Amino acid sequence: MNKYEKIIYWSDEDDCFVVEVPELPGCTAHGENENEAINNVNDAIDLWLEVAKSEKKQIPIAKGRKLIYA
Repeated sequence: MNKYEKIIYWSDEDDCFVVEVPELPGCTAHGENENEAINNVNDAIDLWLEVAKSEKKQIPIAKGRKLIYA
């Protein structure tokens, strides 16, 4: 289980759920339902991290986001 923030939303254009991982540039996935999209993005995160390690690139520390309510 990774701790990177995931943003999930429905895309009318793509007719599926999309998940973005803002802390890992370009890391996104989709699925027919929320669970599938989350599972797919977890696989995408693993691949993103694997490639970054193999290319000796800096891996961002998972910070997440704190929500502030007014």
